[in-house]
Amino acid sequence: MRTRHSARPVQALAGLLLASALALAGCSGSADKATSASDAGAGAKAVAPDTAQQEGASGSGNARNTKTTPKLTASSIIRTASLSVRVKDVPKALDEARTTTENAGGFVGNESTSRDGQGHERTRVVLRVPTDKYDEALADLEGAGKLLERTAKAQDVTDQVVDVESRITSQRASVARVRELMDRATKLSDVVQLEGELSTRESDLEALLAQQASLKDRTGLATITLSLSQAAAKDDSPGFVDAVAGGWHVFVTMLRWIALALGAVLPFAAVAALALVVWLRLVRARRAATVPAARLEESGGQD
Repeated sequence: MRTRHSARPVQALAGLLLASALALAGCSGSADKATSASDAGAGAKAVAPDTAQQEGASGSGNARNTKTTPKLTASSIIRTASLSVRVKDVPKALDEARTTTENAGGFVGNESTSRDGQGHERTRVVLRVPTDKYDEALADLEGAGKLLERTAKAQDVTDQVVDVESRITSQRASVARVRELMDRATKLSDVVQLEGELSTRESDLEALLAQQASLKDRTGLATITLSLSQAAAKDDSPGFVDAVAGGWHVFVTMLRWIALALGAVLPFAAVAALALVVWLRLVRARRAATVPAARLEESGGQD
């Protein structure tokens, strides 16, 4: 009986110790979970800025790639000019124009020569010069003679150049996709259909490439149309000042001819005047001698 009473407190104490140990283990476990959770959160926070930085870096890289566009220069402008120059010697002026064009790094295009009814030569030639030498070549060609007419134009085709380049990129990608589909096609009908589609897209791509080449040629080289005409002796209609000058010239010329005529006639006129004076004196002397004789005869007859 005593043994039983003494064993019960021992069992109760052991149960209490076991419960306390379990409680402590649960507390430590919950603390470890909280610590691990907090560590995980801190780790997530630590990773998040890195990810954000990476995304920001990639975003800035994309932004840079988006902003990085080809710089457009003066080559995106089509320059054309037309000159009409009057010169003394058309062949010589044409040779000088060719030399000017070749020195600028250009070339001579179409050329035509004709003559008018009076035999004056006229030449029309198309010159192509690089755009960076355009102003210099134009000034040299203007100084070849008397400038009659000048027309210069500048057409900005920057938007058109960018649009064509973008369409070429898209069209090339489209052609590549069709070719990939052809490589994976197994049915003959699919292959035939894809070949027709590929031919159409390649044709569109070639047209875009031709348009791009034309724009490159027109923007890289300026076009100058030069018209050379030979100076005529009198091809301008006279005005009031010309009429006055012409009249004065005629008046002076007339006075000059009159003076020359007087100078030529004066010696003969002097001789003629001298002869006339001598003749008058002789005639008067004869008359003076015949009048008294006639009077004497009349008086003698009356007597």
